Amino acid sequence: MSADPFMRPVADGLAGARAGSPAAEGELLSLRDVTMVFPGVVALDGVGFSLRRGEVHAVCGENGAGKSTLMKVLSGQYQPVSGTVTYKGRQRRFASSLEAQREGIAMIHQELNLVPHLSVAENIYLAREPRRWGFVDGARLARDSQRCLDRLGLALRPDAIVGQLSVAQQQMVEIAKALSLDAEVLIMDEPTSSLTGTETARLFDVIRDLRNAGVGIIYISHRLDELAQIVDRVTVLRDGRYICTERFADTSIDEIVSRMVGRPLQDKFPPRSSVPCGEIVLSVDGLARGTRLGPLSFELRRGEILGFAGLMGAGRTEVARAVFGADPVDAGTVRLGGDVIAIRSPVDAIAQGIAYLSEDRKGLGLAVNMSVAQNITLASMGAVSNRLGFIRPAAEQAAAQRFIAELDIRTPSARQLARLLSGGNQQKVVIAKWLFREPRVIFFDEPTRGIDVGAKFAIYQLMDALAARGIGVVMISSELPEIMGMTDRIAVFHKGRINAVLETRATSQEEVMHFASGSRQALAAHP
Repeated sequence: MSADPFMRPVADGLAGARAGSPAAEGELLSLRDVTMVFPGVVALDGVGFSLRRGEVHAVCGENGAGKSTLMKVLSGQYQPVSGTVTYKGRQRRFASSLEAQREGIAMIHQELNLVPHLSVAENIYLAREPRRWGFVDGARLARDSQRCLDRLGLALRPDAIVGQLSVAQQQMVEIAKALSLDAEVLIMDEPTSSLTGTETARLFDVIRDLRNAGVGIIYISHRLDELAQIVDRVTVLRDGRYICTERFADTSIDEIVSRMVGRPLQDKFPPRSSVPCGEIVLSVDGLARGTRLGPLSFELRRGEILGFAGLMGAGRTEVARAVFGADPVDAGTVRLGGDVIAIRSPVDAIAQGIAYLSEDRKGLGLAVNMSVAQNITLASMGAVSNRLGFIRPAAEQAAAQRFIAELDIRTPSARQLARLLSGGNQQKVVIAKWLFREPRVIFFDEPTRGIDVGAKFAIYQLMDALAARGIGVVMISSELPEIMGMTDRIAVFHKGRINAVLETRATSQEEVMHFASGSRQALAAHP
């Protein structure tokens, strides 16, 4: 047996997972020796675990550990090279996700799997619409969808168009879609990555109800602190290999993290090396759009990390998109370095030195079917082109290799397609794209969404390094601990306005939440 303390539980766990012993009492699902290989990559190497009825089982690991791949094998999206899946006492190999779904296995995907031009109701019951006399029964479709939305406490209309919803609202529609299947096994892959605390609490109530009804739930999340509220057992994967399975009550978050990364992780946030100066790099005054946004004003100092906090729909992302020129405004003045600038589109903002990392990394931040090198140089084509406008491959590769090394982007080569990278490395590619432009201001919108604990730390270090170089950084996050751990000041949003701007060192999560919820006591104390 290995002397590595992080590998100690492996033998114990695999003895149960691979021995072929009789199914444990109440066992609903088990995987044995599952191996999955992609060109040049062993994604899963003999992995196994089991799920019981009425259990919430967390699967933890860094990006690239094999969690999502394992779930896609289970749900019929991938066919493993070897290994077995036993479901309700019978060995099964599902030919498609639709077949797995019909057998009672549903999955909430990390990457949204919705049709943007269809309504909420049409997405929830896509390809399963209730029918009458051969036609879709619109009244029943709306009724059934409304029940799913009510179950999650969502103030959404069934006829709302999904493409017009925020990422967080779309995530809730994805959850409602899975709940509508009445599944016996429910796989949740990062279900809370875009949700606020209130929405997450409601989802956890639903999870407890499902567990009490005997549903087996596989739960994947990089928000490890939330596991204590709902999880019964936890399985850890690392580099496509099984590490251990333990009762959650018998372990701790620190131990889980150590086994995930293979080493102790002492600090969640890096020490701040940047010190904001008094110089105002960005000033926004009287920004407004209709009755939903503003008027609001804020300032960003050179070398500062300014946090945007608030509940879903409070206006944080809308402000960033407005300043970046992605959305129109009715009023407001933007000054960069003291000079009034006109921003009519993202092209204007980029030319002025303003960058925006969208919360929808794959949809708006990356060209996923292009290479790492092409993505890094995408916003700076002129820098790698000749006088005739043709790309100089050597210059493109050199620029990409510079940022791959500088940001420690884990990729086989600069020619690798962006969609094949882990979430953390995809985020680094987007950051590299903007660093190549040498911006003066960067908006980070949910920068660690769907990213593991080790990659989060690397993103935090990058943000601190940017601030230390004198770049003004705005961090939008639904995770209050990272807002508190990474910012110098916090602008708290409520119903499209900024209720308060707080010095991070002099406030608390409780005070921030009071302002975010529009608490009268907080407003009275901080007019």
